[in-house]
Amino acid sequence: MDSPPDVPAIGRDPDAFEAFYREHLPWVRRFVARRVDDPHTAADLTADIFLAVVDSASGYRSSVGTPAAWLAGIARNVVADHVRRRVREVRAHHRLSGRALLDDQSMERLSDRIDGERMTRELYRSLADLPVSQRTVVELVAVDGLSLTEAALALSISPGNARVRYHRARARLQHVLPNPFEVTT
Repeated sequence: MDSPPDVPAIGRDPDAFEAFYREHLPWVRRFVARRVDDPHTAADLTADIFLAVVDSASGYRSSVGTPAAWLAGIARNVVADHVRRRVREVRAHHRLSGRALLDDQSMERLSDRIDGERMTRELYRSLADLPVSQRTVVELVAVDGLSLTEAALALSISPGNARVRYHRARARLQHVLPNPFEVTT
């Protein structure tokens, strides 16, 4: 995209939403596929993330952060909400009824994407010993490709705090990962 997106317009202008959606859909699909292993759930969460984008677009302020960091925060919140609902099984019936909406080709594509992210899910399991505050920074930076500054914005913490959490996590993981991950600020 040549110019930065007009994020507040997403909620009122279908063309602005479509441009934002097309630009960010691949990232959102990867983000979700790293966190869930069911294609139906992945499709639901992807849709929920973009519905949340439309609902919160008017509140976006470019002075606070980039559209990518804003989207990462929304995606993270949507996935966290899903996990809480799943634990309580409040939406079990709704998730089951949504399965009929996927055709065989869509199901195969989602299954392939989930298979492609299997190693990342295994990495998540190896990160389970990290404190949640460190793990979330590592996920956003090393796995989802955000800078430390963008991760800090997505987590509503200072960039300095994000750096400290990230470097502490790297120190704890040096015995697990032979090449500690590089990071941009």
